[in-house]
Amino acid sequence: MLETRDVHQYYGSSHTLRGTTLTVPPGTCTVVMGRNGVGKTTLLRAIMGLVAVRSGNIKFGEKELVGAEASYRARVGIGFVPQGREIFGQLTVEENLQVGVYARTDGKKEIPELVFRLFPVLKTMMHRRGGDLSGGQQQQLAIARALTIGPKCVLLDEPTEGIQPNIVHEIGNVIRKLYEEEKLAVLLVEQKLPFARRVAERFYLMERGTVVAQGKMAELSDELVQKHLAV
Repeated sequence: MLETRDVHQYYGSSHTLRGTTLTVPPGTCTVVMGRNGVGKTTLLRAIMGLVAVRSGNIKFGEKELVGAEASYRARVGIGFVPQGREIFGQLTVEENLQVGVYARTDGKKEIPELVFRLFPVLKTMMHRRGGDLSGGQQQQLAIARALTIGPKCVLLDEPTEGIQPNIVHEIGNVIRKLYEEEKLAVLLVEQKLPFARRVAERFYLMERGTVVAQGKMAELSDELVQKHLAV
């Protein structure tokens, strides 16, 4: 479904992604983990076309994404939930969701029923401004907005950051439903190991912009955690 192959990316003279290669099959959740500054967020931003890559390939199905405009990702079916959520604080919940709907290419102009099935609380807040929501509610809105485009793949950058535990649990349930029931491909960047173990099926560990280990979550050993994740 989604594949990066030998991707190199630079910020000035800083070599941020160094031959990064991974695959995200449909109907699975794949988590990317690593210490701060190893390139996890840059990888997602490269996939979304928000930073330019020097070389390598990023493919979604048969479509090559390198060199395409950032908006092309939404049109081919990739939803993105950035770190920090980036909802529109002055817009209402409904208006935030409509922003995603306008990006659809199938002509549908209604907010998908899936959004309210996964996040029923949003239906009671449609006329509240995004900036008035709690952090957890804003994260739910950010994920819901990514779903309004009808994606086949969703990228989530640390969706549990700064979120209260009960909402973290709900977000975990939503992620599992997205790939188990809706058969989406989910690529997750996450720092919380217990959350990653709960929701993801496969993992990649990064060091200095390079994938240094990968496998099924059951294969993420204490040795790998200590070597690549412990601080």
